[in-house]
Amino acid sequence: MYGCRDPEADARLVLERVVEADRVLVVHAVSRASLEEMAAAAAEAARGRIGGGECFAVRTTRRGSHGYTSVDVNVVVGDAVRRATGACVNLGSPDKVVAVEIIQDLALISIYPGSMEWRKMRGKHPVLPLLSRVAVVQMPYLGPLDACRNMGVRIGREVQNFEVRELVVAPTGLVEARQLAEFLQGVFEGVESRFEVQRKSYHRRARRVPVYLQDLHQLVRDRRGEPIIVMEPEGEHISRVADRLWELFRGSRRVNVLVGSREGIPLGVYRYADLVVDIAPGITLSTDYAAASALVAIATVLYERSSQLEEGGGGG
Repeated sequence: MYGCRDPEADARLVLERVVEADRVLVVHAVSRASLEEMAAAAAEAARGRIGGGECFAVRTTRRGSHGYTSVDVNVVVGDAVRRATGACVNLGSPDKVVAVEIIQDLALISIYPGSMEWRKMRGKHPVLPLLSRVAVVQMPYLGPLDACRNMGVRIGREVQNFEVRELVVAPTGLVEARQLAEFLQGVFEGVESRFEVQRKSYHRRARRVPVYLQDLHQLVRDRRGEPIIVMEPEGEHISRVADRLWELFRGSRRVNVLVGSREGIPLGVYRYADLVVDIAPGITLSTDYAAASALVAIATVLYERSSQLEEGGGGG
């Protein structure tokens, strides 16, 4: 906001009354959109607004064609503000933010508290390291060919979304080969489509989830000694087994999470499971959402458990 009698009060009024306003900035300085003039204007505006014991970051938005990049502006303006205030730079969690809005030949400069910024990871830690231990063991959806393909696509996208350790498609007994083939093709399509989105949009290197095929009973036999968790309505609610779940993940490189399909996990497998878990009592989850729902529930419980341990200073 620029040119108001009391811009701070007007900004608060807009925030209170205009739902459509995502962000309202009070303009503290205006200059021509040259690097030298923006740096000088920002340094002057920062004096008295950013203390020497604080840290700051510069955020630049450009509209129009210019002979420099937004990174160039961040560097030049940041150096000028640092020299003018004695403050240090902290791009991740700054006390103050110097916003430079460049519109053609005009630059508007605003300084606001870093607490105004919404950041995805503020005060949180990622769950990916825990989920990267999960082997999702999914019974295939078999039936009409188009349904097999669609279910496969959805499941493939979901497991790739969480970047689990691996997906094992695990039929039992004799299955119709064409139906299984359609399901597998859908899985590959879903994994690849989601992976391409991650590869282009993430600031880190995405990992493509490998897909395997093995008979369910043989897999359980081969992986005895590893944690096996069956996701079925007959089990305990996940909140009641949080401590046991944490222990299984904490002490294991791979945790096998078994998910049924139109038919549930065979009852005989329950004997070999470390846990049989229900995540939504009274609700039958559709096949395409079952694995994703299980992963969200597991991640939530593990996150809460690890946060409690951190707050209490405990090690487990």
